Amino acid sequence: GVLAAGGWLWYAAEQRRAMADYAEVLAQAYAAKTSPEARLAAIRALEVVLAQHPSAPAASQAAYHLGDLRYDAGQYAAARGAYEIAVAKGAPPTVRSLAVAGIGQAWEAERNFPKAIDAYQAALKTLGPRDFLYEALLVDLARAQELAGRRDDAIASYRKILKDVPGSQREPEVRSRLASLGASP
Repeated sequence: GVLAAGGWLWYAAEQRRAMADYAEVLAQAYAAKTSPEARLAAIRALEVVLAQHPSAPAASQAAYHLGDLRYDAGQYAAARGAYEIAVAKGAPPTVRSLAVAGIGQAWEAERNFPKAIDAYQAALKTLGPRDFLYEALLVDLARAQELAGRRDDAIASYRKILKDVPGSQREPEVRSRLASLGASP
């Protein structure tokens, strides 16, 4: 019993220490948008904390933020890696969707449209029309399809936005994209 209690106390202390470390570094990550130097410092700090506490509950959120910072720094392959870590660490549904969308955006930034399309489609599989990010991911998917030269797929995706998200704030943009592709809504 004494060993079990000691083990539990040690585990609880480690979890508190990990959460304190993550809280500090995540605050630094939020403030890192101010300058490239602050971004690089936050990237290094996130990498250190992820290495020190890889199984802590906040690891998926920290990996997601690391992906964002790397993306902002133009490090698209590294950003994808961080987003993939966020997904692999069992991120909550919203963070998972954001991470998968980030993977698609990183592929798109590198002009690898087929892989971007795959990532957007993977993210959309778990979402419905009323879910957060659904509309944005469909727009991203349609744009990637258009850039990949997959005109018919892009038209179908743009039409799906109009059908699934009636009254969308992006409706004028979607209708414009359809018109530029020579298609009617």
